[in-house]
Amino acid sequence: MEEKREILIGVTAGIAAYKTCDLVSRLVKSGCGVSVVMTQNASNLVAPRTFQALTGRPVSVQMFQGGDAIPHIEPARNADLFCVAPATANFLGKAACGLADDLLSTLYLAFSGPVLLAPAMNCQMWEKPSVQRNVRQLMEDGVHFVGPESGHLACGEQGTGRMAEPEQIFKRIQELLLR
Repeated sequence: MEEKREILIGVTAGIAAYKTCDLVSRLVKSGCGVSVVMTQNASNLVAPRTFQALTGRPVSVQMFQGGDAIPHIEPARNADLFCVAPATANFLGKAACGLADDLLSTLYLAFSGPVLLAPAMNCQMWEKPSVQRNVRQLMEDGVHFVGPESGHLACGEQGTGRMAEPEQIFKRIQELLLR
C-alpha cells in the first residue's frame, strides 16, 4: 500500500479473536495506521493491551471513555476501511437490523466507507436461517465478506464457521483499499 491508510478493526467475542492479533500485526507492518475497537465481551478473550501494544494506540471498548468528544463518530471519520474480525452472529444481527447498543455497533452505523466482515461462529449457528438472512441483508447493503471457512471448530465440531485466516483477511483488505 503506497499511502498510509487508516484501518478500523472491530473485535467481537468469538474465540477467533486471538487470530485478529496476527491480522493487526500484518496491517501495522504494511504501513497502515490501525485503530481497534472491541466489544466488552471480546476483552474477556484478548486483553485490549495486546492490541494497544501491536498498534501503539489506545483501544476503545466503552462508549464513553477517554477524552474523545464523540467517541462513537470520530474513529469512523478517520478510517478508510472498517473490518470486523471476528464477526459473531450477534454482531451480524445487529448490523443487519441497524441496531447500535455498544461502541462497535454504533461505529458500524456511523461508518460510510467499505466494510469487511470475517464471520466466525459454531457451524450450527452459521447455518441458522436467521443468520443467513442477516448475511444476505448485509450483502445487499454493500458489505463485503471473507469466509467463514470449513474445518475443525473451537467447540470440537467440524463444519463451516471458522474465521478466515489472517493472511486471507489482509489480502481482502488490500484489494478493497485499491478500489
